[in-house]
Amino acid sequence: MDKLLYVAMSGAKEAMYLQNVQANNLANVDTVGFKADFAQARAMHVMGDGWDSRAYAMTERPGSHFESGALDYTGRDLDLAINGDGWFVVLDKNGEEAFTRAGNLFVDAQGFVTTHDGHVLMGNAGPLVLPEYEKLEIGVDGTITVRALGQGPDALVEVDRMKLVKPDASVLQKGEDGLFRRTDTAAYEPPDFTVRVSTGTLERSNVNAVGAMLSVMGAARQFEMQVKLMGKAEEMDAAASQGMKLT
Repeated sequence: MDKLLYVAMSGAKEAMYLQNVQANNLANVDTVGFKADFAQARAMHVMGDGWDSRAYAMTERPGSHFESGALDYTGRDLDLAINGDGWFVVLDKNGEEAFTRAGNLFVDAQGFVTTHDGHVLMGNAGPLVLPEYEKLEIGVDGTITVRALGQGPDALVEVDRMKLVKPDASVLQKGEDGLFRRTDTAAYEPPDFTVRVSTGTLERSNVNAVGAMLSVMGAARQFEMQVKLMGKAEEMDAAASQGMKLT
């Protein structure tokens, strides 16, 4: 079978992967704190004996777009947005620390502060747990102060301070759960006390909806072209087989 078939097949695979990535970006255009994903592939010559006459498409390590999204004012006490660089720290399903920019927070039945998808938010002293309160205040440095039920207006208690970090973006990679983690050997990310938050505000997704839609359309055309090449490879193979029969 002509090797053109495999060259076209690798190109079609990468075009489909690009479509999936951009479709996922479009699906999260309204997701709080979402960071758009990139897809990248490059031509790679086939290794081995013979001439470098064939080049396959090979996926390179994908990355994410770390630019901040626009801010929306909500006025809700537990809606937070990080100003500039920085991340909230949460616990993933394995109980390990991971990073997110999603600041639409909630308090569950046990008093744990969680993100919208149920990940527990970390404080400097451990997982954030709030007592029942009448009033909640969050400072620009992430310090949480509450007035417990039945207490007077001057009985404010500092509960904890959110763990805010600022790892190097070059070592971060997004997981399938949408959380970011370090890709190097660092096992612990210390808090960065220079990170600041805004209360009553949420960071929108940084997805460019128009750009993502155009990318999906372009990937569809690329996929169609590669499929046509696979059809041509089949025609060439059939013609070669017919020629062998005539000899």
